[in-house]
Parts: sequence; C-alpha cells; structure tokens
Amino acid sequence: MKYFVLLLALFSGVPAASAQSKFVDCSLLVAPDYPATWPTAPFPRFQIIHQRTIGSSSPYNVDSLVIDGNTGTQLDVPPHSVARPELKRPKSGKLGLAYTDKIEPWQFGGEACVIDVRDLLNQAPNGMSPLVKREHVQRFEKQHRQLRFGDVALFRSDYSDRYYRPYPDGHRYISDALDGKAPGYPDPDPDCMEFLATRNVMTLGTDSASMGPIPTLAEPTHYAGLKYGMIWTESATNLGSLPATGSFYILLHPRHKDGAYSEGRAFAIVGGDLPNRLIDSAKNKRAVDLSPTLAQGYPLTDPGFSTGMHRQPYLDVNFQYSEYLDMWHHTHMMDSMTGTNLVPPSYALPPPGTNVQYSPEVRGWLEQYEKAYGKRGYSDLTTDKVPLDWTCGEARVINVRKLVGSTGKKSWPVSPEITVEHIKEFEAKYGELTKGDVVIFETGHVDKYFKPQPADTALWVDPLKGDTEGWPAPGPDAIVYLKSRGVRCVATDAPNLGGVDAKRALMTYWALGSHEMVGVEFLSNVRKVPDGGYFLFAAIKIRDCHGGPGRAIVLY
Repeated sequence: MKYFVLLLALFSGVPAASAQSKFVDCSLLVAPDYPATWPTAPFPRFQIIHQRTIGSSSPYNVDSLVIDGNTGTQLDVPPHSVARPELKRPKSGKLGLAYTDKIEPWQFGGEACVIDVRDLLNQAPNGMSPLVKREHVQRFEKQHRQLRFGDVALFRSDYSDRYYRPYPDGHRYISDALDGKAPGYPDPDPDCMEFLATRNVMTLGTDSASMGPIPTLAEPTHYAGLKYGMIWTESATNLGSLPATGSFYILLHPRHKDGAYSEGRAFAIVGGDLPNRLIDSAKNKRAVDLSPTLAQGYPLTDPGFSTGMHRQPYLDVNFQYSEYLDMWHHTHMMDSMTGTNLVPPSYALPPPGTNVQYSPEVRGWLEQYEKAYGKRGYSDLTTDKVPLDWTCGEARVINVRKLVGSTGKKSWPVSPEITVEHIKEFEAKYGELTKGDVVIFETGHVDKYFKPQPADTALWVDPLKGDTEGWPAPGPDAIVYLKSRGVRCVATDAPNLGGVDAKRALMTYWALGSHEMVGVEFLSNVRKVPDGGYFLFAAIKIRDCHGGPGRAIVLY
C-alpha cells in the first residue's frame, strides 16, 4: 500500500507527505449579517466597504475594512488580562508585554487534542455557562493520553457549529446568552486552566464564543491561563472534523502592534505525514515569522499609481479604555490588502456574467494581454472561497536580489522583471518546482525600506513616482510558467507582485487570476527561511473580500 501511495504521488506531482493530507477549516465566516463581533456597546460592528469595483475607474476590486480583534475566529494573548510590569498592579507581569506582534510563531500551532465536552452543551440555566472542569480534561487523558507541551487543547462543544447563524437567528450565539434568554457557552473554569498549566500546555482553543464563562468567571478564567503565557483560539468551529489526537492545528492572525487580541484564521491538517512533521517543528520551536508588524504610520498600503487612487491607510481607532490595563481597546480601519495579504483571483477578474466597461487605456492593455496569453477570464473566487491548501506548501525561495539596480534611471518608473529564465536558473541549481510548492521571490525590498514616517517613502512612493527603481516583480510569462510547473501560490517580500508599471502589473494580476493562482504579498525576513521549510499562510475568512490580511510563517 505504501508503495502504491508513493507511485501515485510521483505520477500526480504531489509530494508523498501531503498526498494523504487534508486541510480542515476551523474558522467562522466574517460578514456584516453574522454575529461576528462582540455585541455589547461600544464594540464596533464589522464593516466591509467595496470602495472600487472593476470598471471604467478601476481595473481592480478594492475593499476596505473596519475590523476589531474580537471578530470571528480570534486570538487572545496575555495582555488581554495581564497588566504591564511597570504598572505594578496585582496582575502585572512581564507577560503584559506579550502582544500579538511579540508571540513567537511556534506557539501558534501544535498537535490538536480535541477534548469532547458536548455533554455540557445547554446544561446550565439561562445566562450561565456550563463549566469545563479539570475532570473533563482528565477524562480525555484516560481515553487517549496525557497532555503535554506542544499540544493544542481544543474544547469541543459544537456550540459555534450549532448557533453561529445569520441574524436574526444569530442572536442566539452571544446576545441571548448575555441577556439571560438562553444557556451560555461551555467554558473552562479557573481551576481547569491551572490544571492545564501543570501539563505545560501553552496553546488552547474553544468553539464557544469566548474562553470566559458567563456571568462572573470570564476574567478569572482568562487570567488563570494567560498569566502562564498561554494563548488561545476563541470562536473556532468544525472541531468535530478532527481526530482526538494526531492532527496539526494552527491559528494565524494579522500582526497588530501592541494587540491584546486579534482576528484570525484557524485550520487543521489531518492525515498523511505532514501533521507530524509540522507538530515536531512547532514543539521544537523551529519557526520563522514572515510578516512585518502592522502599525499606524508605516507604509502598509498602496499609495496608488496616480493621485486620488491610494488605498485606505491603516488606522487605529480607540473605542474603550481599560483603566486596570491602562490600555485602549481599538478597532482598525484598513485596506483589505494591508501588510501581508492574499491576492485572490477575483481581485483583478470580474465575476462571471458581467460586461466590464474598462477605460480606453485598459481596453488597449487587455487586447495586448489576450493576444499574448489568451482570454482574461472571470472569477468569483473571493478570499473566503480560496482553499487553504492553495496558500500552504513547500517553501521554494528564489533569490532575485541580483536584479536590484539592474535598470537605468531613464526607464523609471520600472520594476526589474523576474523572468522565466530566472526561474529556470533556480530549478537547474536547486531542483525542479513541483505541484504544491509555494514560490517565494526574495527581493529584500520590504526588509530594507519598511520604516515609519517620515522615512516611509522609499518603500512605495519613490519607486512609483520614478524617483528610484521599482522592486523586482514577476511578469505574466513567469506566472504562466509557474502554473505549468503546478505552482498555485506565488509570494514576494516586495510590497506587491505587480511592480511599479501599471500596465505590466495588471497583466501579472490577470495572469494569476486567469490561471486560478493566488498571491501572497508583503512578506519580510525571507532570507531566514531554511531549505526544507513549510510555508503557512491564511487570510481572515471575510465573505466577498477581494484581498485579505493574514499572517505568514515557515515551520522547518
């Protein structure tokens, strides 16, 4: 049987380790008509604004977001409850500085240990949470094995699966429980957290709306775990699709500066050899973070090819002050392609059945593109529909730093083009690209120029104006060649995959979309990716979104 699997992998072009592996989405859909945000005032509601759609004024679908860290499937880190050390309060400690941008990426994932507490669902009076106790964890250990460092303890009650629905049914998810109209969501009590600490479990998750039992134990339970440096997923879903042990689980999230929590994307990998490989990497702290920190005042979003075409800047919006933590809770206003982001096919392709009226200039570009590469095509593949296994795979880093400085000033604004020949040179030296690989172009641009105002212009503005050379970017020929090799995801440590020439950029994005490929942009730290690393990226699961902020790491 093993020999047959190896033969199947060989002829299909899929590595044997991943041929049997399945990606399982454990994240809630984020949309305005779902109970995606905490429902009490003054927490802001999630918003997606389709600022520009493909047509005469834009060849791209451009969205902006208003999104709070307590949205959908989300991450909590210690500063949610642990005060900063300089405040010298009873709950102060050094972990009060362990924000979402500081947690080491190895802690994001590990071996999923699914603790079945479905027998607790709705087993409490209205307005109260049934409590997960240490006895429930011990029951799991008796049935399976003892928990240990490197495990992700996941409490499965099926609460989100059952009650996360569009409004008005969605009120049952959080609002009805808070208002005393329905039983609360099952959650661990503080003693259960203390017990997990004795097992050195550092990562947890729940498919309840929060890790905090209502009405009175939310903060005690949070502090009981967070004071040990634990992090956890809230509002996971689909945990019933995971085996009790043996799968790899991870939550990836935008890297907000000084964030006490963050919106995230949780998923698991089940079957084959891949889960064990990733579990071993996380347990032994072999991880590289590839996403720069998101902070106001940094050049995180596209300023546009011309005046008036800039994207929504990344902004912190304070809405509630916590006196004890001396911290503002804040939401974020940002372009959907802020920082490390996903490029889905629908970014540059119109939905099926639409009759697009491009500007005369873009119509001319389209004629040239279709003459060279075939029909542009259509797509409704928005971020929420992109399969998770498209954005994860073997990391194949192609160093194109030699292209920096290869153009003359008279030709600016221009980006040095990454060609098919550059890719073939890499393959000749390091082996052919195969199906499932994630190609990462290493330009060094973000590492060198990602600086706060007023030194921020070198990353985007100066190259786009033609004051400096643009960053290396693949042309459409390179994209077509990569698809022929079975590559589905192309990534870069430059601001984007298009480069600084508007015509060439659009052709690159058309090539990506029409070949059902995706991009991951705005990486950093790529030079530290070792051979044999596995690339993991996921964007927030936002309905009808034509971009998607996320987090990229490599486990090795």
